Amino acid sequence: MHILKRIAYYLGGFSIGLIILAFFFSGKKTSCAYFPEARVLKNLRTKTYTIAPEAEQSLATLQLDTVTINRLLKVGDVDFGESETRREPCGHYVIYGASENGQNLKMELENCEKEVKILSLEKDE
Repeated sequence: MHILKRIAYYLGGFSIGLIILAFFFSGKKTSCAYFPEARVLKNLRTKTYTIAPEAEQSLATLQLDTVTINRLLKVGDVDFGESETRREPCGHYVIYGASENGQNLKMELENCEKEVKILSLEKDE
């Protein structure tokens, strides 16, 4: 078999495979959370969260709202050096990020089995 025929068969099978994959994954909310930071943030976003009174006070002081919390849970950076991920009964995480108006923020939270408790939200220098 000539090399051109082999390449043609390969490209034909490869393109059919791509079409089948596109058919199976279209319309589904598939995501690739392979790295630890992405997995932690995805886990935090799937749970309901409660805000501690200290965090509510700092939200009011910094003139922020819950949209900022949701943004930090989506695009924030988890600092595993400051976090205690294996603490019982709830893991303690520290997340850094920026608000919509450019303030650098630091959020501390506890990741329990069924909910997330936001302990503090402060401006990071």
